[in-house]
Amino acid sequence: MQKDVEIKLLPEEIGQEKILIKNLSKALKVDILRIKGFKILKRSIDARSRQVVYRLQVKVYIDEPVLSGKLIPDDQNVSQQPVVIIVGAGPAGLFAALQCIENGFKPIVLERGKDVKQRRRDLAAINKEGFVNTESNYCYGEGGAGTYSDGKLFTRSNKRGDVNKVLEIFVQHGATDDILVDARPHIGTNKLPHIITSIRERILKAGAEVRFDAKVTDLLIESGKIKGVVVNHQEELFADAVILATGHSARDIYTLLHQKGILIEAKPFALGVRIEHPQSVIDAAQYHCDVRSEFLPPAYYSLVEQIGNRGVFSFCMCPGGIIAPCATHENEIVVNGWSPSKRNNPFANSGTVVQVTLDDVEGEDPLKMMYFQEEIEKKAFELGGGDLVAPAQRMIDFVEKRHSTDLPKNSYLPGTRPAILDDVLPAFVAESLRAALPHFGRKIKGYYTNDAILVGVESRTSSPVRIPRDKESYQHPQVAGLFPCAEGAGYAGGIVSAAIDGMNCADAVQNFLR
Repeated sequence: MQKDVEIKLLPEEIGQEKILIKNLSKALKVDILRIKGFKILKRSIDARSRQVVYRLQVKVYIDEPVLSGKLIPDDQNVSQQPVVIIVGAGPAGLFAALQCIENGFKPIVLERGKDVKQRRRDLAAINKEGFVNTESNYCYGEGGAGTYSDGKLFTRSNKRGDVNKVLEIFVQHGATDDILVDARPHIGTNKLPHIITSIRERILKAGAEVRFDAKVTDLLIESGKIKGVVVNHQEELFADAVILATGHSARDIYTLLHQKGILIEAKPFALGVRIEHPQSVIDAAQYHCDVRSEFLPPAYYSLVEQIGNRGVFSFCMCPGGIIAPCATHENEIVVNGWSPSKRNNPFANSGTVVQVTLDDVEGEDPLKMMYFQEEIEKKAFELGGGDLVAPAQRMIDFVEKRHSTDLPKNSYLPGTRPAILDDVLPAFVAESLRAALPHFGRKIKGYYTNDAILVGVESRTSSPVRIPRDKESYQHPQVAGLFPCAEGAGYAGGIVSAAIDGMNCADAVQNFLR
């Protein structure tokens, strides 16, 4: 017999099996000896009262053994099967490749950047030298932006597809079982490269291909149908289906589509700054304590405020994290955040952004939001003074329109420079942030402080362009066999939703080709 039950445990009781079973026995009114095993289904922290507890949903096995877990499937060899070209080796591209293999097709994954191992050198050059390799950086390369920007797996996209399948694949390739049960699952930037490498090796073992330094520079289209792609301006590859999973920063792809007369649309996005506090401040506020218990993880927060007709909200919150330089081109500043698996850095950072609507940017050009985004990033670079030094301001100084004479110690490695952020942010963004921050301070004790730093600019929250597709077939309305996919096409946001969209596109390819 199996029964599901919810119990509460103190933080120091987590991981102590005897205490867990005793609580299960009490909750179910079942003798301890009859409990033969259990599986934790969900685990979350409840910090609403002064006594912080863990809430667990548990499946209990009474008078019967625990069922064994799922085995890693043996993939079929697809080396001689019809080819599907996948542009981009981020989560969407890699999971689309796995699904193509499952469906009996040979994926050829084309990635403009380098593999995860070679990519590290280019990231080191960004952080230490302020040098951006325009083909290998925090956004371009194997695993996409998520590989080196945290590995958060929290998603609200349950209706889009099988979230558990995505998480189980990550576990098969090296992630801990914790991601299957935690309310906010997280792998960590230090662990993701090994997992991504394992997924690539699985794809290759099945007879598929993954190519690096393989930038798609043109699409081959005849009579409204995709015929293949051009790689690095030289090599032509042919296929009847192309999944376009290039991510939200592949501006050259948007430009290529527009030049070829392929329909794209301007899309709203969000713009702002990355805000960093000492992690101890957030811990004290969220856990109602002076010092966080060793049995609790660094605290998380999520904030939102409506200012007039605009939403202002926290985005991609990184407990125990680091602010990273995520520019993809020279002479621009883009910041993001990430955390290692232990989340043991002394700072907490979060993107804090304001909605930007189509009405905020003049014109009818479908690339207008991309150009607007690019302009802001270049202004930030100029204000920082070069070498990826970022313009920054203390929080209360920003709200009170006062220049910061100095800046607090922070995690952004290329360095920060005191600046008036109004000189880079559009007025409606700056004023919305200025109005929202004191409200956030009333929600989290200690949040509104001059010990917090605002670092500009957080501008790659989502794609500024949508590549339209049919809701049923997932194909572009003008080009049969072209499947716009995930974040770069405006249909996902984050690792899990991108992976799900990749799998959905692969299933749509199967329907199209068979």
